[in-house]
Amino acid sequence: MFRSLIAASFLLAAGSAQAEIWTADSPDGEIRVTIDKAGEGLPKYSVAFSGKALIVPSELGLRTDVAGFGAKGFTVETVTTRMVDETYRIVAGKSATAPDRYNEVALTFKEGGSRTLGVIFRVYDEGVAFRYILENFDTFGIYGERTEFAFADDYGCWGLNIGKFHNAHEGEFDPVKASLIRDHNLFDSPLVCETGEAAFALAEADIEHYPAGFYNRAGDNKLGVAVRLPPRLDSDSIKPYVAKFGPGDVKTPWRVIMVGDSPRDLVESNLIATLGAPSRVKYTSWIKPGKSAWDWWNGFRAPVANPGINTETYKAYVDFAAEMGLDYILIDEGWYVGSSTRPKPGSDVTKPIAAVDLPAIIKYARDRKVRVMVWLQWEQLNWQMDEALAAYEQWGVAGIKVDFMDRSDQDMVDYFHKILGKAADHHLLVDLHGAYAPAGLTRTYPNYITQEGVLGAEYNKWTTRITATHNVTLPYTRMILGPIDYTPGGFGNRTPETFEIVENHPVTMTTRGHGIAMYVVYDSPLVMVSDAPQAYKKADGQGNIVWEDGVDFIQAVPTTWDETRVLQGEIGQFIVTARRKGDVWYIGAMTNEQARTVEVPLDFLGGGVEAKVWQDGSAPTALVVSTQAVGKGDRLVLRLAGSGGATAILKPVKPVKKKRK
Repeated sequence: MFRSLIAASFLLAAGSAQAEIWTADSPDGEIRVTIDKAGEGLPKYSVAFSGKALIVPSELGLRTDVAGFGAKGFTVETVTTRMVDETYRIVAGKSATAPDRYNEVALTFKEGGSRTLGVIFRVYDEGVAFRYILENFDTFGIYGERTEFAFADDYGCWGLNIGKFHNAHEGEFDPVKASLIRDHNLFDSPLVCETGEAAFALAEADIEHYPAGFYNRAGDNKLGVAVRLPPRLDSDSIKPYVAKFGPGDVKTPWRVIMVGDSPRDLVESNLIATLGAPSRVKYTSWIKPGKSAWDWWNGFRAPVANPGINTETYKAYVDFAAEMGLDYILIDEGWYVGSSTRPKPGSDVTKPIAAVDLPAIIKYARDRKVRVMVWLQWEQLNWQMDEALAAYEQWGVAGIKVDFMDRSDQDMVDYFHKILGKAADHHLLVDLHGAYAPAGLTRTYPNYITQEGVLGAEYNKWTTRITATHNVTLPYTRMILGPIDYTPGGFGNRTPETFEIVENHPVTMTTRGHGIAMYVVYDSPLVMVSDAPQAYKKADGQGNIVWEDGVDFIQAVPTTWDETRVLQGEIGQFIVTARRKGDVWYIGAMTNEQARTVEVPLDFLGGGVEAKVWQDGSAPTALVVSTQAVGKGDRLVLRLAGSGGATAILKPVKPVKKKRK
């Protein structure tokens, strides 16, 4: 509930009748935003953490085609403040609930006539967010923003320099000094920086009818970056619009500065989801997170006579899912008439090919308590959206994986809202691939169960880019924004030296321990078990199911959590994550190519537990499994091979009841 709603007047800076200054602090008092207006333009803002500058005075504003509406002539019309302290429930994520607790200052500026520009700042314990509000405008367009993030020093950052507006948002987050960021760069969200005493990340949230943005060097040779927006596809090439609007009020996305003592705090944060619009899905009990068998990564291999895109193969995947206790199978590209990665006339997303009896597969799966999701190319789906989604609901399809959007302009953002809202109306989960970086839509549409926009395990099929260093960089960068459909589960584990590219029978260049730790370290309420069914089984010669080492951990691990803590780690080096479900804790540890021993403090335990531990063995596919009793204050020692990892399950020890005499 609201603690209070108060109005505040602005302060006059000493020595200047023209200067107006406002400040807002985080609820815990650690973060301060200062908004300073001098002269006729919009104010500049700055951000300090623990009394030290992070962002020094930076520009605000928009570039529009409205005559007379520019960077000058603004006068302050109103200033209001409020404090909000709420908690909301997370349907599927890294914690069961999250605080929505902030102090806000909202300023309205007038520039002639009745047109106003509002700027709203919210200051959370986890960071700062601000957005623009435009009122009393007729039809108009935006060419871009004046928004800057000027850095107080030459910070060391980690960023994905994607290089072009239209892309699948798949790449490495590499280290870069702030002073080396250039005008022609296009860095994706998030841009993560360390100051030596703190960490912060630049991102955005609650994007609607507006493009999702990028960052390049701020002007005037400043250290820092400015917001850069992709143009509409129908824009003029000389002076392209990034957004067009009809009459009515307009709000831009939140520009976000996530802040913490270290990058580990950013991993734990729910700030991006919190800034998303509240849920538009009224009833959510039908939304079921879980694990899924999957055909595409492993080359549609299955233990059948004729493996491929056919009914026999998918029934085998259903059998595997049922045996392993998985919730779903995902049928990927190729199942419907005209299926293609690009728009193809004559396609029909409501007609399975002759070799795929989809109703029979869905019934076969339902009888075994497994549900079916299907892949779709986004444009082919868009041509038949209403008809197709209604059909899928009637057939009993559980969800859809929509692929190859590869854009983040205003129209594509509108498409995301369209497909997520309509899918929710038909009780369908959604996994978006070829998608721009998460921006809080998982709160707005809780059926948005996961997404790609990540350089994931599929690249093992044709490159050597999926290194252990990359894998332990992702949690501190891309993953701080929202879930990642990285598609783990490859059980053909190799060392980097023995790794080879085999597209239809892929392997990984990390250990089995590293791979199963992803099921704890990576956020994804829908997670793939990506290898072929036969990759997880051993032959015993008697027809019994004997699982490979590590399968028991995948079977046991949840996909959504009540609490998340990042206990140790550094970007690109290693990470140790602990997550709680009920009264059971799960630990995942991953390292880069350097072997290391980590001692995990167990201060978060409430009492004595039994710890079952899976650690790297003598070969990349080997695991050493052990159990031990531990308690609050103890340390769990995990030995990680190079490119390796470890996992543990910590269950409370139930007291032995004494028999009554």
